[in-house]
Amino acid sequence: MQNLSSISTEVLWLIVSAMLIAALLSGFAVLLLGRRSKNMTAFGDILLRGQAELAGRLAQLGEHSQLEQGKIARAIEEQKLAVLKLMDEKLLAVTKSVGEGLQQNTAKTAETLTDLRERLAKIDVAQQKISSLSEQVVSLQEVLSNKQARGAFGEIQLNDLVTSILPPSVYEFQAVLSNGKRADCLLHLPNPPGSIVIDAKFPLESYSALRSASGEREKADAERSFRFSVLKHIKDISEKYILAGETAESALMFLPSEAVYAELHAHFTDVVEASYRAKVWIVSPTTLMATLNTVRAVLKDAQMREQAGVIQKEVGTLTEDISRLDARIDSLSKHFKLAGEDVDNIKISSAKIGRRIQKIEDLELGENTPRLAVGRVSNDD
Repeated sequence: MQNLSSISTEVLWLIVSAMLIAALLSGFAVLLLGRRSKNMTAFGDILLRGQAELAGRLAQLGEHSQLEQGKIARAIEEQKLAVLKLMDEKLLAVTKSVGEGLQQNTAKTAETLTDLRERLAKIDVAQQKISSLSEQVVSLQEVLSNKQARGAFGEIQLNDLVTSILPPSVYEFQAVLSNGKRADCLLHLPNPPGSIVIDAKFPLESYSALRSASGEREKADAERSFRFSVLKHIKDISEKYILAGETAESALMFLPSEAVYAELHAHFTDVVEASYRAKVWIVSPTTLMATLNTVRAVLKDAQMREQAGVIQKEVGTLTEDISRLDARIDSLSKHFKLAGEDVDNIKISSAKIGRRIQKIEDLELGENTPRLAVGRVSNDD
């Protein structure tokens, strides 16, 4: 590009030079004509020389222009080759980049397809589980739609809760009371409070009608039906399962549905208060679990109280044994003391015998040595 700029500048400079020469010649010709030179021949010569010089300049300019055009053409060709080379390099770089990008995209696409297949497999498994769950829900709805099956459902849930928390000796299912009524579950608790009955109730029809009611009148009728159903259950439990001298002064009404329990305490506080007055405590699976844990703690406390007398008796017996052990230790200590004295006396006798033996060994028997009577040795030695 710099070569092209320099060539263009030279061409312009030659064109401007030629134009200046032409202008000078024209001015000079006009000047000569204006002055009306006397010698027209000289003027013609001058004019011819000027034309010849101009023709030479123009020829020179043409040659220079051809040279410059050649230079321009060569520069353009060089620039063209450089541009083509640069384009080839850029094209190769772009091709390489595109190829690498395609490879990466292919790898990512393969990875994505693999993940997609795995997710589809998981979705298939989840779909199967959902289908199985749907079948279970349908069967559960069929169970809940039947009143007898619904009662069995509540009893099974009650059975699971009670057996998972309390020991077998405490509860009894389908226990028959003295009035001939059969309780779903009877908890044998110490007095107070005594045995408590748990009855499983599930007012599903009235609750479902309440939840599906749309108009004000329909909703009012559903609330009235739901209230009447629960109050009837409370009354039946109070009359059948609270027996003086046989059961506790209260009973439990088990609702195997947290939703029904929440609906009662949220919008039917009068029904809950009526259950308090009838001493029928309404419990859900969660509250029944808490109640059974409390019952287990009460049973442990009662067992501890029953074992307190046995523990006291055993402690008294243990005290007597400790007293006898002390007496025997004192007697053994006396025997050890007497034995120690005997040992000391034996040590004294042994020392005396040793001294006597030493004196015998010290005697030197000879012809001039008088005999010593052994019997004269003092016993004090």
